[in-house]
Amino acid sequence: MTELTSLTIAAARDKLKSREIKAVELTESYLKAIDAANGALNAYVTVTPDKALEMAKASDQRLSDGKAGALEGIPLGVKDLFATRDVHTQACSHILDGFKPQYESTVTQNLWNEGAVMLGKLNMDEFAMGSSNESSYYGPAVNPWKAKGSDEKLVPGGSSGGSAAAVAAHLCAGATATDTGGSIRQPAAFTGTVGIKPTYGRCSRWGIVAYASSLDQAGPIARDVRDAAILLKTMASVDAKDTTSVDVAVPDYEAALGQSLKGMKIGIPKEYRIDGMPEEIEALWRQGMQWLKDAGAEVVEISLPHTKYALPAYYIVASAEASSNLARYDGVRYGLRVDGKDIADMYEKTRAAGFGKEVQRRILMGTYVLSAGYYDAYYLRAQKVRTLIKRDFEDAFHAGVDAILAPITPSSAFAIGDKELAADPVKMYLQDVFTITLNMAGLPGISVPAGLDHKGLPLGLQLIGKPFEEETLFKTAHVIEQAAGTFTPAKWW
Repeated sequence: MTELTSLTIAAARDKLKSREIKAVELTESYLKAIDAANGALNAYVTVTPDKALEMAKASDQRLSDGKAGALEGIPLGVKDLFATRDVHTQACSHILDGFKPQYESTVTQNLWNEGAVMLGKLNMDEFAMGSSNESSYYGPAVNPWKAKGSDEKLVPGGSSGGSAAAVAAHLCAGATATDTGGSIRQPAAFTGTVGIKPTYGRCSRWGIVAYASSLDQAGPIARDVRDAAILLKTMASVDAKDTTSVDVAVPDYEAALGQSLKGMKIGIPKEYRIDGMPEEIEALWRQGMQWLKDAGAEVVEISLPHTKYALPAYYIVASAEASSNLARYDGVRYGLRVDGKDIADMYEKTRAAGFGKEVQRRILMGTYVLSAGYYDAYYLRAQKVRTLIKRDFEDAFHAGVDAILAPITPSSAFAIGDKELAADPVKMYLQDVFTITLNMAGLPGISVPAGLDHKGLPLGLQLIGKPFEEETLFKTAHVIEQAAGTFTPAKWW
């Protein structure tokens, strides 16, 4: 980690503006870091050095002309789910082999419009389906953290594992990510980084490869709360091309940092105290409550009674939407094509060869719950449960709660190839137990590093907010960050 790559976005922005450093210089140091580390971490699936240096040169010109954007010259990584014009966009799946779109996603376009520099595309679970980054066609990304006294390679979480690993290892200043059931917050917790899933509709989904359209939402992964606030300010926008994006003014999130928590009410959901929760997670949660009390907030117990139904309902809704969204990948117009004796045979062979096991599992599950005899029994019932989960949160907020504090993950990062999790997909799905309720209810949630476990691995806390009140989350997360400090892995790669 060189001196330049260890700068936060906020610090790099100030040095670029004062012309203390140049955008080209900063970009080159990141490209060198990627070159040295990516063989070990597999965070990037494509690096775009020529494009990055060209964008950095243009940034230097704008900086010297006094026309700098909000992210002028800041080098970022982009999750492989975001369409980037003429650059590899494959959702880390074999079925999209060779696909380079002729258009740019709205979120990445927003970033480039403000002068950000693209370093390349980041590894992820195939089609964002997974909690460990092990379902990627390009192999798993590796967590830059290692347990004390162990050389075992750990997962960076999923699906945005490459984004989290790259940010933690200083292979980009920040990264785009997406969250369908915890895919920003869980990897952030596993890597000691900050990740925010904004309110559904805060960021445009246009140009992002769809997994489950009513649950997917883009957001940033960054090194600290301030950097996450800076990135979200630019990523968020209303967009005529995405009718689910909401026309609500995007505030200056950075201005919320440092505001007082006096008079705030923080809810603690009793249903999140699940059986078998490690004592370390419970202790960290209590510590988080204490930090918020010390900052002047009142902590109250709340009930979210339908939480226990969230996991099965989520996997029914997400799989149903996935089976519908992924029907378009058929080998006819783009991506992989495996020839067959007729068109139906070609479809079957292409999809069998192109989709990985986890994606196939979810497509089959989704097709099953949408089939004529089972639609009412599964899909319709899951949608009703979703409404009840949303109502639970609404009741808590109506009762005067400003934000909710909860754990993010039931454990710290686990080993790549963990036999127990590989043998039982349901155990892997349980990784999402604390995160999916937000996606079901469309609420914003932020993951902030809060400590290390006995193995020396990072653990995070989650703050859940009211719709479009990300500012409250940033100011509250900032208090936890000030108390807990920031965490960086020891370099081994």
